[in-house]
Parts: sequence; C-alpha cells; structure tokens
Amino acid sequence: MAITVKNLSELFGKDVFTNKGIFAGKVIDVDINLSKFRLQSLVIEATRGGFLSSIVGGKKGVIVPYSLVDNVGDIVIIKHISAASIPEEKQEEETPVSGLETF
Repeated sequence: MAITVKNLSELFGKDVFTNKGIFAGKVIDVDINLSKFRLQSLVIEATRGGFLSSIVGGKKGVIVPYSLVDNVGDIVIIKHISAASIPEEKQEEETPVSGLETF
C-alpha cells in the first residue's frame, strides 16, 4: 500500500482499530527505511482502559510492522493482535514474536 508524504504526516494521532473492530490505540510515531523510501512500522500508543492496554500491561504501546497494516484512511486498520502475539518480558533480552515489540 503506497503512502504519500502528505498522508504520512496525517498518520500521527489517527485511531487504530483491529480488523475485528476493536480499538487498539493511536499512532504516535512511524519508522521509515530511508534507503528504500518505505514505511517499516507504526508505533501505537496503548490508551488507558483499551484492548491493547490490557494485553501489554504496563507498557506504553506496541511497534507494529507495516506488513500487519491492512488499511489507512480516516482510521488505521491492523490485523488483530492476540495476547499470544506479544512477547513475554525476559530479564536478559526481549525476542519479538510475529514482529511485534512492546515499549
């Protein structure tokens, strides 16, 4: 899915829903691969009391690879995230499962 520079700036603050219609949070940042001019991931803030907040616990949000984004319009639609998709915290290092990372 192509995103123009105009649309990229409009991503910030957009509501993010899963493809099952569940509110996940808001886009607070993006990661861009400048050598390929491609969007790599979206940083989604877990809003208090929301679906994503209950999954990630005390974390602030999730970094979602752009390959999991289904559509960008008035809202952003991502593939549904289950609790099994989020990695458990390890004391030494964290290994992302399915490309998702918490922060």
